[in-house]
Amino acid sequence: MPPRIKMPERAPDIRNKDFKQVNTGYTAEESVAEAKRCLQCPNSSCVKGCPVEINIPGFIKKLAEGNAPAAIEILKEKNNLPAVCGRVCPQETQCEKHCILAKKGESIAIGNLERYAADFKLQSLPHCSGEAAKAEKNSQFSTLNSKLPLKVAVVGSGPAGLACAGDLAKLGYDVTVFESLHDTGGVLRYGIPEFRLPKKVLDSEIDYLKNLGVRFVLNTLIGRTKTVKRLFDEGYKAVFVGVGAGLPIFLGVEGENLNHVYSANEFLVRVNLMRAYEFPKYDTPVYKGKNVVVVGGGNTAMDSARTALRLGAQSVKLVYRRSENEMPARLEERIHAKEEGVEFITLTNPVKFIAGQNRCVAGAECVKMELGEPDASGRRRPKKIENSNFIIESDMVVLALGLNPNPVLASLTDGLNTDKDGYIEIDENFMTSLNGVFAGGDIAGGDTVIQAMGMGKKSAKNIHEYLQRFL
Repeated sequence: MPPRIKMPERAPDIRNKDFKQVNTGYTAEESVAEAKRCLQCPNSSCVKGCPVEINIPGFIKKLAEGNAPAAIEILKEKNNLPAVCGRVCPQETQCEKHCILAKKGESIAIGNLERYAADFKLQSLPHCSGEAAKAEKNSQFSTLNSKLPLKVAVVGSGPAGLACAGDLAKLGYDVTVFESLHDTGGVLRYGIPEFRLPKKVLDSEIDYLKNLGVRFVLNTLIGRTKTVKRLFDEGYKAVFVGVGAGLPIFLGVEGENLNHVYSANEFLVRVNLMRAYEFPKYDTPVYKGKNVVVVGGGNTAMDSARTALRLGAQSVKLVYRRSENEMPARLEERIHAKEEGVEFITLTNPVKFIAGQNRCVAGAECVKMELGEPDASGRRRPKKIENSNFIIESDMVVLALGLNPNPVLASLTDGLNTDKDGYIEIDENFMTSLNGVFAGGDIAGGDTVIQAMGMGKKSAKNIHEYLQRFL
């Protein structure tokens, strides 16, 4: 079996100075060669690892035949956002983990091939045109009487909302997506940096949904601007809630309120969504630290550290309380971060942030940690080593410690039950405690982009079954 074909990348010392993509994508020849490594297993275990159940052998077979247009059609049967998933999904822990080749060597590069097929269509075919989308809407997916359109409201335009909206539109429903921010995409736009997911790629995927008939209403915070009850009063027969997890977690230590101490959520929103790196062309400034400390070990921590480098930091230190083996970030993102100059300081945890002039942060006081017995997550629990304190000088800190569920809509909607951690409770059909209100994604316990999309798609299926009573 020939080795897996690595996707070309830009040189680290060049790419860490701009926001252009790190991976440049397969050529046609590379995609065919990689696709031909697939064994086309009769019982394809890779599909079991995909939350949206893509026909993986099917689209790879078409790529092996050099038929990228047919490959993308197979992908679109189950995935409305293949160009996004090909870039940001953790395939190594999902579909590629189940590839039979992974047991004795390297799996098929399923994610890279998905990205190639999606990019091929973005670059060469008018998939975003109204005619192409309308043709799909009128295909086998449309089962409803067009004279009796039913309105469905989707709250939140992140991956769960987009997946749900796309599938409902294909089924013939009149779908409106309400977004609280001034642009679409949720975490795909404000959380993931341009060098991992270009905005033009996301825009193309959303244009596809618009051409399916999905409407987007921006600057509308459901719960505040209008309530869920009002949506039903306006004629919507079902509501899907996919508002994500937008409440940052903090350490709870002295100095977290100093100037130039950011949550990763605020830092990345300013840079990604509001283009703070182009100030004053765009009117949202962001402090550009010279010696930056990023606290955390997930993908968001990697994104924050690499973004700080691109903004001009001379030094970026990533502080994590466990060892690198326990980091939740993707291996590829860790490798890229280190290649670009991010310094990992593991088994270390901040206990205090030190104030300098004008209450700006001047350093992080840290302690060394050691690993004890596994905790509930299965990872070894970090323990503080007494009298191990030391100081890292820093003029900027980014806390990437995770997010709690967005509490706004649930707190303002009578009868919408949440669990003790703030996640909206759903039943086996993804319906909440309110009749006709469904939920999925981070707000209901989803984690990754593809898991959120999977929950959005399953919710769409259940919403469709629920709405049969109105036909």
